[in-house]
Amino acid sequence: MSSAVDSLKTLKRTPFWAQIAAGLVLGVVLGFIAKEYSVSWLTETLDQIGTIFVQLLKLAVPPLVFTAILVSVVNLRNVNNAARLAARTLMWFLITSLIAVAIGLTIGLVTNPGDGFKLPADPGKAPKTNGDWLDFLTGIIPTNIVTAFSEVKVLQIVFLAVVLGSAILSVGAKAEPLVKGAELVLEIIQKALWWVIKLSPLGTLGLIGTSVATYGWDLIKPLGTFTADIYIGCALVMFVVYPLLLWLVGKVNPLNYFKGAWPAIQLAFVSRSSVGTMPVTQKVTERLGVPKDYASFAVPFGATTKMDGCAAVYPAIAAIFVAEVYGVNLGIKEYLLIAFVSVIGSAATAGLTGAIIMLTLTLSTVNLPLAGVALLLAIDPILDMMRTATNVAGQVVVPILVSAREKTLDLEMYNNPRDLEAPDEPAKPHVPLQKTPDREPVSV
Repeated sequence: MSSAVDSLKTLKRTPFWAQIAAGLVLGVVLGFIAKEYSVSWLTETLDQIGTIFVQLLKLAVPPLVFTAILVSVVNLRNVNNAARLAARTLMWFLITSLIAVAIGLTIGLVTNPGDGFKLPADPGKAPKTNGDWLDFLTGIIPTNIVTAFSEVKVLQIVFLAVVLGSAILSVGAKAEPLVKGAELVLEIIQKALWWVIKLSPLGTLGLIGTSVATYGWDLIKPLGTFTADIYIGCALVMFVVYPLLLWLVGKVNPLNYFKGAWPAIQLAFVSRSSVGTMPVTQKVTERLGVPKDYASFAVPFGATTKMDGCAAVYPAIAAIFVAEVYGVNLGIKEYLLIAFVSVIGSAATAGLTGAIIMLTLTLSTVNLPLAGVALLLAIDPILDMMRTATNVAGQVVVPILVSAREKTLDLEMYNNPRDLEAPDEPAKPHVPLQKTPDREPVSV
């Protein structure tokens, strides 16, 4: 009994990435044994493990999306005094996310990361190609609430959440108990979903093992191209798109941005956690001249919703990869859906392993097999470093852009970024967020 307890304690101390790597290795070994020696019961066991993991993911998607979007809409009531700043911040979140997802889709279409290997797709999961755009638009509005949730129609669930959230905002203080209840439900769902995510090593073992047992080693080859695509896409966003926006829109020197933001970007690459990096992100953002009262809103908001790596570049390329591996043809409508989900779906990833949830949401929206999630979990730790660094880089860029456009950015601080480890200078008197008197406001 004591040995079992000791084993559990050792497992809890093992880093999560190491658990997934162990699941990958064990899955490949067991799959190889099952294939080479025709061990049918082992193949069936691996298949059952993978199937249960996918079912748990599918079970979590509807309530997570609904409550996360609902709470996000309702929380707009907390920024009424800074409505214009919040709107500007959200606008730049959307603009940069659209650019990032466009880069991801372009790279995926050019490189065809899943080309050369095909797995049979579930016919019931193939995207529907019939119908026109009017059918698509009217299909966003559910005719039956139960069906929207039972069939995991993500866009219909988003529609219901936005409508209900808007209604709660219009009712005002009387709806506060409902707001508290929604926040509590979201917290509970996030906790339950984290338990599912902690089963990812088993899910990886089952699905990778089943793939190897059924199809051999050929599936592993495309993963190298996929990894390169993610790094190239994130690098383009971080080192090309962001500097261009700072130079052309913010009218500031991008080199100073990297000098000031690098401690947060570096920590994000190592820690693989946007939320864990948030204190450093906020500190470097303030030291780059963003007013403290605005940074205290923009950085936490961005840490949970601004994920150009996890929620834009990654799911775009991953959806193309999964579609090619399973031999599913995607059309213009599906690509636009991927872009839409990548932009609005980040709210559902708050406090969680964002990339896993975003990939699940994206595949669900375009009706691709969710088994593709576990195929990519095997290399997720390698991908997550670059994705998270890109996330945090964007979380610093947007407050700088908004402050620069609002003429509240301290250019002296921005042009002379202090080292994060340097001792603090005597605090300056806090100046309320406002436009400098010698400059006219610049509209976007």
